[in-house]
Amino acid sequence: MDLIGLVMALALVQYVIQGVRVGQARGKYGVAAPATTGHPIFERHFRVHQNTLEQLVVFVPAIWLFAHYANARIAALFGVLFIVARFLYERGYVADPQQRSTGALLTAIANGVLLLGGLLGALWQVL
Repeated sequence: MDLIGLVMALALVQYVIQGVRVGQARGKYGVAAPATTGHPIFERHFRVHQNTLEQLVVFVPAIWLFAHYANARIAALFGVLFIVARFLYERGYVADPQQRSTGALLTAIANGVLLLGGLLGALWQVL
C-alpha cells in the first residue's frame, strides 16, 4: 500500500501545481479574485483545475478500493496513468480546448478501471 500512498501523493501534488498555475494566470491576465471568468487562457487553467478536482473525487477512493480488493501494483499503474492523463488534459486544454480529448479519455479509462475493479473486488469479498 506504500506504492498507492506515493501515487496518491503525486496526484495531489499535481493538483496543487495546477492551482498555482491558476493563480499565476489570474495575475498574468488581470482576473481579480473572486472572478472565475475573464481572459480565455485564465479560464482554461481554471477549468483544468476544477475538472481535475472533479476527477479526484472518483480517483481517490477508487484507487484505494482497487488496491485493497484487487491488486495494489495494478492500482498504482492505473494511478500513474491517471497522473499522465491529467498532464495531457492540461497541456491540451490550455493550448486549445478541442485538444483535451486524449487526456479526458485516458482519465476516464483509469478511473473506470479502478472503480469497476474496486467494486467487483468488494462484491467478491461480500459474496
